[in-house]
Amino acid sequence: MATMNTNQDAAPVTELGDFLRSRRDRLTPEDAGVRSYGRRRVPGLRREELAQLAGVSVTYLTRLEQGQSQNASDAVIDSLVRALQLSADERKHLFTLARPSTVPPKRRRREKPEVAESGAERLLHAMGDVPAVLLGRFNDILAWNRAGHLLLASHLDEDAAAEPATRPNQIRMLFLVPHTRDLYMDWEDEAALAVASMRFVAAEYADDRRLAELVGELSMKSLEFASLWSGHTVKLCTNGTKRFHHPEVGELELNYEALHLPEGNGQRILTHTADPGSSSFATLRLLTGV
Repeated sequence: MATMNTNQDAAPVTELGDFLRSRRDRLTPEDAGVRSYGRRRVPGLRREELAQLAGVSVTYLTRLEQGQSQNASDAVIDSLVRALQLSADERKHLFTLARPSTVPPKRRRREKPEVAESGAERLLHAMGDVPAVLLGRFNDILAWNRAGHLLLASHLDEDAAAEPATRPNQIRMLFLVPHTRDLYMDWEDEAALAVASMRFVAAEYADDRRLAELVGELSMKSLEFASLWSGHTVKLCTNGTKRFHHPEVGELELNYEALHLPEGNGQRILTHTADPGSSSFATLRLLTGV
C-alpha cells in the first residue's frame, strides 16, 4: 500500500511517511509559526522544521517515516499531532499508522467474503421506508432494505447484495458507474468524502489483499480516484446532508447518518432521512410508494 516518491526529501517511505509528508505539504511556515529563510524547495514545512516543532531529531523523524521505528511513544505522536495541527480523525489515523500490527505478513490469510451482521441486517429491514444500506469495511454493500435499493441502486437487481459474487461496492459504483455518478448532485464532494473515509478505515487493514486489489483497480480506472487517494485526506464519515438527482423522482436533499457497529469490524449502517414537511420528504414518500 505504500507509494513511491522520487523526491530526495522523502527517499524510501511508508504509508506513515506519505501521510506525514502530505500533512507537512499543506501547512505553511506562517501557519505553523515558523520563520522562513531563503528559497523553499517544498510547498509546506521542511522535515527539519517539523522535527523542531515536534521536539524530535531529524534522524528520528526520518526513521519513523521510513518504517524503521515502530515504537513511537504516545508523547511523540501527540507532539506530531500538535505540530501538524491534525484533526481528531487525523490523530487517530496517525496512531494507527504508527502502530502497525506485529503479525508477520506471511502468516496473514486472504480475508473471506464479509458476512452481514445478522442483528444489523434485521435492524436494516425494520427501518421500513427509511432508505438504509449495510456497508462492509471496504464499502461492499452487504445488504439493503427496499427503500435503500430504490434510492441508491434502482438500476441493479434487488438481490444483487445477497451474494459476494454479485455484491456491488459503493465506492466502485461512485467512480465507475454513470448511474451512481449522476445520482449525486455534489459528486465531487461525495467522492472526496468517500475516499477520505476509506483512507481512515484502510489504515487498520493495511495488509488486506482485498483492499489492495480495490485501490489498485480504482487507481487504474479512475484518475479522479487516484488523485484523491494520493492526497491522503482522512475523515471518518458520520453524518451530514446529501443532494440527489434521482432518475425517477427528481431532486432530494436527505440527511444521512453512518451508524458504526459496536463489533468494530468496519461494518456500518448508512441511513437517509428527509426533514418532515419538506419537498424532499414528499418526494421520498413518492419513491418508496408510501
